[in-house]
Amino acid sequence: VMRLTKPTLFTNIPVTCEERDLPGNLFNQLMKDDPSTVKGAETLMLGEMLTLPQNFGNIFLGETFSSYISVHNDSNQVVKDILVKADLQTSSQRLNLSASSAAVAELKPDCCIDDVIHHEVKEIGITDLVCAVSYTTQTGEKMYFRKFFKFQVLKPLDVKTKFYNAETDEVFLEAQIQNITTSPMFMEKVSLEPSMMYNVAELNTVDIAGESESTFGSRTYLQPMDTRQYLYCLKPKQEFAEKAGVIKGVTVIGKLDIVWKTNLGERGRLQTSQLQRMAPGYGDVRLSLETIPDTVNLEEPFDITCKITNCSERTMDLVLEMCNTNSIHWCGVSGRQLGKLHPSSSLHLALTLLSSVQGLQSVSGLRLTDTFLKRTYEYDDIAQVCVVSSEVKQ
Repeated sequence: VMRLTKPTLFTNIPVTCEERDLPGNLFNQLMKDDPSTVKGAETLMLGEMLTLPQNFGNIFLGETFSSYISVHNDSNQVVKDILVKADLQTSSQRLNLSASSAAVAELKPDCCIDDVIHHEVKEIGITDLVCAVSYTTQTGEKMYFRKFFKFQVLKPLDVKTKFYNAETDEVFLEAQIQNITTSPMFMEKVSLEPSMMYNVAELNTVDIAGESESTFGSRTYLQPMDTRQYLYCLKPKQEFAEKAGVIKGVTVIGKLDIVWKTNLGERGRLQTSQLQRMAPGYGDVRLSLETIPDTVNLEEPFDITCKITNCSERTMDLVLEMCNTNSIHWCGVSGRQLGKLHPSSSLHLALTLLSSVQGLQSVSGLRLTDTFLKRTYEYDDIAQVCVVSSEVKQ
């Protein structure tokens, strides 16, 4: 059994000295005459020739394991009904990798049966390649033997995820991907496959002169032990947008699909399990801002739009109260009835405010009272607005 891997670039150890030393220019001339060195850069360790693999090498999760299996008849007799079987034994399952399950009629002396097997490695840990051969001798005796080849499947990448919940029901996912192998990787693709609830937008490109360019540059290489952050924005689909405010418990976001290449183009692919996040709790009543201006004039009224969602399982009868603060003053009638609000339903509310102090001011002072349970919900620091003098804005 021999593992089929790509060749590697030949490396040599340059030996040189100054011309005034005893060897003179002998070492330099030998390096120039060496066919494996790079012409004009003989002192570089990396040559321009390829060398065949000298050992089994490392096998990483997500790569394709390829092996050449040869059964050779070393005797001087013809054997019959040769059956070669190759199984891959992992900690959880046993896979048959043989290309053909049919037996070979006969095998003459000094002849061989060859087979090449391929398998995409999907489990970490100790793995056994079990090769079994059965045949019949000229005397009719049935013979059988097995050989075991054990190897370790290593983890190529370390993936960490972080979730950030926005007030607009959007979810930002930060994926930190670290190369934990000993060789650089070319990151061919890192994408997020969202669940049925979300649409995804990748935030890993910038618009330069009308063209989209990766934030990591044109060379997306990841050096050993280096980490790269990928950012994605998930937005609920229209049919789920109204329910996004009342979802409780764990929600499925999607899964990451990572494709890379190493050395001379060996391709690897990993898919994470379904990523889950804990949906934020909003209590019985959720208040969110739909529209608000960024900058307003001092002592001039401005409008905001709020959305009130009933996240409980009962009907509410709400009363709106507006409390002034030192800088923000509400314009309108406080204590007005908003009416009944059924479970999982929402209403939009247009409100007018006025600021008497310049600077970055916090919108606070809204109170919602459920007359059924006599329970009051307080909302402070709803948002911030920049207040400037009218002369400055002009």
